[in-house]
Amino acid sequence: MPLRRSGPARRSRHFLAGTFVSLFTVLVLPLTLPGAAGASDAGKRPAHPEQDWMGSTIAAHEGGDRAGGGEPTGGSEQRGGRPTVSGVDVSSHNGKIGWPGLRDAGMKFAYVKATEGTNYRNPYFRQQYKGAFEARLIHGAYHFALPDHSSGAVQARFFATHGGAWSHDGRTLPGALDLEYNPYGSTCYGKSHPEMTDWIADFARTYRAKTGRDVVIYTSTNWWKRCTGNSARFGTSNPLWIPHYGGSLGALPAGWKFHSIWQHTSSGPGIGDRNRFNGSFSRLMVLANGG
Repeated sequence: MPLRRSGPARRSRHFLAGTFVSLFTVLVLPLTLPGAAGASDAGKRPAHPEQDWMGSTIAAHEGGDRAGGGEPTGGSEQRGGRPTVSGVDVSSHNGKIGWPGLRDAGMKFAYVKATEGTNYRNPYFRQQYKGAFEARLIHGAYHFALPDHSSGAVQARFFATHGGAWSHDGRTLPGALDLEYNPYGSTCYGKSHPEMTDWIADFARTYRAKTGRDVVIYTSTNWWKRCTGNSARFGTSNPLWIPHYGGSLGALPAGWKFHSIWQHTSSGPGIGDRNRFNGSFSRLMVLANGG
């Protein structure tokens, strides 16, 4: 019977193998990890997500009266002969919300920031989102897009999993995709017009597959022109939420014949930004119910 070798020669082979593995780990893996991280968004955490709320970069880049347009006196009012419905959008920088007070001030719907990029979740989301529902507001969630961090599909799945899902309960609005100036660098996140429209389409397609609803697109006309080349690709499928601070709405991005929501202030009055739904409360309910 052959004898097993357990002496110095056997230990030397183990030592050499271990040394090789250690050297491989030290010398090779650090060279490959950064590329992998870039592909998966690992380690790409937003520096100040609590400062990135819906419209936080619009006034800074486009100007306008942040409190323009006045404050509706009730949940529904007439503007230009058409009914409008008042709403509010909030994020973590608003902290805990006194929703009954906002309801009594006339707010009928609310959007709450849920996520940003692929790894930030609003720490106040549960209180804000559930609180709006319990105060009998029609509620929805929104995602602050960072198109240079990952694919649109990855961010859509993250959003839908962490607050952006839709329920057919008559009280939940489809999720919204917040597209605005990059708070961390290049205005258009380093993307060409075709790359940006493809990113948005990737998000929209994935969100619809996950929830059964077309995502609402929040964007300004100026940003849309600059970063998508004024694409008309989404106007027939995705409701438009447009920010414009002042007494008039202004021009719409290409492809949309009308807007669904107008963010007419970015500084209250009171808590959150103020919005008007373009229609009656019954039409808002149609949007919540899948229309």
